[in-house]
Amino acid sequence: MYFDHGAYMGGMHALWWIFWLILVMALLYTGWSPRQRRGHRESPHALLQRRLARGEISPEAYEQTKALLDRDSRGSSAPGKENET
Repeated sequence: MYFDHGAYMGGMHALWWIFWLILVMALLYTGWSPRQRRGHRESPHALLQRRLARGEISPEAYEQTKALLDRDSRGSSAPGKENET
């Protein structure tokens, strides 16, 4: 057999350590964390402000969308009351 006083088996053991080390490093690099995915959610107003700051939308579109968001948030706070358009 090709054991050579344990060198062959030691080599396989080292490969498994390298495999797990690379796997853990890849998970850490990609930011895999169940807490981060569940915990952080940007509010619609914050998202709208960020899009305006980046120049993705015009100030007029910002004001229009903000008015819609404000209207919807006020309308949904009163249960049983329908939003009028």
